[in-house]
Amino acid sequence: MNHVIQVALLVVAIIHLLPLSGVLGGERLAALYGLSFAEPNLEILMRHRAVLFGLLGAFFLVAAFRPSLQRGAIVAGFVSVGSFLWLAWSVGNANASVSRVVSADLVALGCLIVAALAGVLRARRN
Repeated sequence: MNHVIQVALLVVAIIHLLPLSGVLGGERLAALYGLSFAEPNLEILMRHRAVLFGLLGAFFLVAAFRPSLQRGAIVAGFVSVGSFLWLAWSVGNANASVSRVVSADLVALGCLIVAALAGVLRARRN
């Protein structure tokens, strides 16, 4: 079960680390999301978002190898992924780039479900 949780959290970490490249500027953000970030305030907010995703991704990466952090990482992952998927669904009409983010978050959601179930099974065995 430990390896299942590790792999699942590593996949979630990678998915959350990918937007970190957006910190490099508006051009990179445009490539990630298929939108213009010419407005400076929007670029600031989105670059900061990239930093926060980097922090969250780093947390998942560390938690993959530290069982004491795994429960918190799984909860944080459900909050992050669940809120984004809910927002994407409730707003609708996402462009192709944002739809790819939705698809990636669906993969992350599946990994989090697997990790949570594996954590429950591991706890029952101990």
